Amino acid sequence: MANNTVANTTSPAFGAGLSGTVIRRGDPTYDQARRVWNGMIDRNPAMIVQCATTADVVGAVNLARDHGLVLSVRGGGHNVGGLAVCNDGLVIDLSPMRAVTVDPTRRIASAQGGALWKDLDAATHRHGLATTGGLISSTGIGGLTLGGGLGWLMRSYGLACDNLVAVEIVTADGTVRRASATENAELFWGVRGGGGNFGVVTTFEYRLHPVSNMYGGMLVYPFARAGEVLRAYRDLASSAPDELTIFAGLMSAPDGAPITAVLVGYNGPADAGEAAIKPLRDLGPVADQVGVIPYPALNSMLDEGFPHGLQVYWRSDFLKALPDAAIDTMVEQFQSVTSPLSALLLEQFGGAVARVPAGDTAFAQRDALFNLAVIARWTDAKAPEAHVAWARKSSEAMRPFANGGVYVNYLGDEGEERIRAAYGAEKHARLVALKRQYDPANLFRLNQNINPGTSTPR
Repeated sequence: MANNTVANTTSPAFGAGLSGTVIRRGDPTYDQARRVWNGMIDRNPAMIVQCATTADVVGAVNLARDHGLVLSVRGGGHNVGGLAVCNDGLVIDLSPMRAVTVDPTRRIASAQGGALWKDLDAATHRHGLATTGGLISSTGIGGLTLGGGLGWLMRSYGLACDNLVAVEIVTADGTVRRASATENAELFWGVRGGGGNFGVVTTFEYRLHPVSNMYGGMLVYPFARAGEVLRAYRDLASSAPDELTIFAGLMSAPDGAPITAVLVGYNGPADAGEAAIKPLRDLGPVADQVGVIPYPALNSMLDEGFPHGLQVYWRSDFLKALPDAAIDTMVEQFQSVTSPLSALLLEQFGGAVARVPAGDTAFAQRDALFNLAVIARWTDAKAPEAHVAWARKSSEAMRPFANGGVYVNYLGDEGEERIRAAYGAEKHARLVALKRQYDPANLFRLNQNINPGTSTPR
């Protein structure tokens, strides 16, 4: 019979069979181990198991299940909702499991579940190879890939989840399974977009592509020209070749002055990249930082601007179009921004992302051309209200231009209907069936949860 209290976790004998490092309240490293990227998150787990092997993960899953403990799983800890850490439960911390091996002949990388994108990028770059993965290199590969995984190479090669060839996953019954196109194929479908609902992925295997340098960087314009620049951005994005991925943002310079920025990543020769972004250069940016850059450097270009520990609140929607009225609304909303750290960001999709057949993965929204991220960030933990209100107000103002879908990796605690919106009715029903097969008791529920139909609390 499961013991639903956490009292036993204070005993050194509890979990003695685990070979990973067990951290409890009061331990010297406890406060550091429970911290995640979003400084708003302040949760106190009963124990944190820093796993070094798949066997450690199996032991921790079994312990949580058998004793009725709330369970969360930490890879990079970068999720804005802070779902990597729980109150009064057990955290499976994969951060010691960061090894990456590369087979350059087969163009396959095998990465442990706690690896960060900078780990994977460094290992693959040595062979002149890369795969789609993130915009901030301190992000964990696990959470980003399981929710879809945008990045600079997505219009050339698809999302991170589209480049998965296999995973090793520990499911709720403690079984280690391999999932691929030929093994546990339905489970493999589910982990490519369905998040951490089906288990703890301890190994990811990725398809790699010949990428060494890219033509990329940032173009900066005065905020007063935001409408003009965003219209040019929209027009270019709507007709851009697959090699070009461009994001655009309304944000603040380091001195606090509002600016308009376009972020560029071109997967090809520099002269072709120059030609591709000529419409943007013709606008006369006040700063032009675009040039030939190693792929890992491009993939870490935003790291300094997104450090650990800031207070963060996000809202996000895929857009059905980007008409002039939407651009005007964005500019108007940014004029009332409450923090120089906050931003409105447009992310271009399309290209190879849109050519993956809709039913191939759990990730939906293949037909969206843009995603809008409303990013509120600030430093004072005691005064969140104004910043959260700005994000919500800006999101609501842009809702008439949304297509009803949402990127699951950008969801906070927004309710089950928003989770359904991330997948659509048909895919959500398929995910529920898969959840009932592999996790009927909803052990893995601290995520954007696919509820199997139980009454298990979140």
